[in-house]
Amino acid sequence: MDETFEVDESYWQSLLLDAEANVPGEAAERKDNGSAPRPIDQLWDAARHACDCDEVLDVHVTGFNRGGVLVDWGGLHGFVPASHILNMPNVTDDAQRRAEFDKRVGQSVKGKIIELDRAHGRFVLSERLAYNDRTRIELLLADLHTGQTRCGVVTTVCDFGAFIDLGGIEGLAHISEISWGRINHPSDVLRSGQNVDVQVMTIDREQRRVALSLKRLCPDPWVTVPQRYQLQQLVEGTVTTVVDFGAFVRLEEGVEGLIHISELAEGNFLHPRNVVHEHDVVRVRVLSVDVAHRRLGLSLRQVHNGTSFVDAPEEILTIPSEPI
Repeated sequence: MDETFEVDESYWQSLLLDAEANVPGEAAERKDNGSAPRPIDQLWDAARHACDCDEVLDVHVTGFNRGGVLVDWGGLHGFVPASHILNMPNVTDDAQRRAEFDKRVGQSVKGKIIELDRAHGRFVLSERLAYNDRTRIELLLADLHTGQTRCGVVTTVCDFGAFIDLGGIEGLAHISEISWGRINHPSDVLRSGQNVDVQVMTIDREQRRVALSLKRLCPDPWVTVPQRYQLQQLVEGTVTTVVDFGAFVRLEEGVEGLIHISELAEGNFLHPRNVVHEHDVVRVRVLSVDVAHRRLGLSLRQVHNGTSFVDAPEEILTIPSEPI
């Protein structure tokens, strides 16, 4: 075999608790291609031969439990662990996991035997190993479509975005598609090995490239900004970035405004950092709302008739009359 997989013993615990689990010596109840059921000894012998010859079997999905799907092969009951199901999304939510399993009940799937132990009733198959890498990728690409929500695992976080494994093929979530808010680096939000839900934006099947988005699974907060922020309104936010021309303030997740340097404080000062710092909680006044360009103009200077409130020592607001 080209790949090596370990079978989690917890699968067996859940499998043996299931009423549909195979019991050694159990009489075959299903017919094989319309013929009379074969004795259980013949079924195990046929399975041993298929395993030794690395054959691909056609099995029927009859049910599922917490660890994977239950299958039937001519009367011999087996099990396909979730990690060996083709195009199985990496979901942690129990309801989503059950829904994914339930979609496969009643289907016929291909599988290769990865463990066979009659004494313990272990007949375990892998759907993934029944296909080579190229075929698996082609099947996954065929299953993807624009607008689809998929579960994946973050594999690499870089300056321009994050690569996410969808179960055999990696897609890219550009930094602009990670959050509705402004982030300095994708690592501010994502880390390698993290399970995430993503939306498929575009698919280039010829180049095998998939563009993904995390933020599009959440409502765009800017759509309803005019309902929450009006001119001259006093709001509270957190300073995220201080630059030469002013300071950015996060009012809520995905919504930031700018305090221009002219609206930071009265008088002259060397740099906006003489007035505010990152992580300061400030009370500001809304000066302008521009939804089309996703911009909010804010003022610290105009709060309470020129008195500003910053969660920082008061001396920060002591501004020299002349540059030093």
